[in-house]
Parts: sequence; structure tokens; C-alpha cells
Amino acid sequence: MVKSSTLDTQEIDSMMQRINSVPITDTLNMQIIRLDKGECEAHVPREKKWDGIFETFHGGLLATIADSITCWAILTEIGPESNVATTDFNIRFLRPCKTDVRCSAKVIKVGRTMSLAEARIFDDEDKLVAISQVNYICL
Repeated sequence: MVKSSTLDTQEIDSMMQRINSVPITDTLNMQIIRLDKGECEAHVPREKKWDGIFETFHGGLLATIADSITCWAILTEIGPESNVATTDFNIRFLRPCKTDVRCSAKVIKVGRTMSLAEARIFDDEDKLVAISQVNYICL
């Protein structure tokens, strides 16, 4: 069950239909925990097959998680039917991660054509693993 204090059942259902239509959601076993206006939070289990050379959650996959969850946060503002694409992305890795992750994304600014959001990725001990900003264009 997806939690929300700002979206109604129909809005959540529309968002979940869009989220579940994106193959990476299933590939990474993303579980949406919360959807609110301008926010999205998800849990992604760590699988050893996704490790990098240091036997930690691969940074590229953490980046993919941040990119995806920030997108969902933006779509809560502009509508799940909107077509958006990432225009630029940055991520700062703060510590290695050997656990499942929780990604929390929040919209910074919604513009007419461009929107900016940030993501924070935490490990199972609630330690900050990475922070990211992602800019999207509405197509």
C-alpha cells in the first residue's frame, strides 16, 4: 500500500500505473512506499548480482534509482501522463552501500518546460549513501 497525505486514491492509482509501465521498476524490484505532491519515496532491495568491483551496490544502479524516483516526484506535480526526459544529472556518492536502499525524492522547482528534483539515497541504517539532482524537460 502506497502512503500519501496529499494525493487521493485515483491520483495514486494513475501514478502507480505509469510507474509500473516502466520496465526498470520491475527489473530493480522498486517498491513505492510513498507518493505525495512533489515527492516520492521507494525501497530497492540490494542483489549481489548488481554489485560493483568493491562488492557494494553499484553506483550506476544507485544513479538509475535516483533518476527514476525524481522522475516520479515530478510527475506527481505535472501529471502521470506527461512525457519527460532527463536533460542533466549529477550524483555524489558519500559512502559504500552493502544493504537495500531507500530513495527519497523531492521536487525543487517545476517550470513550464524544465523541472528540477533532488534525491537522497539511504542504506538500511538510515545513513546517507548518495545525493543527486536531476533536471527534466517536458516533451
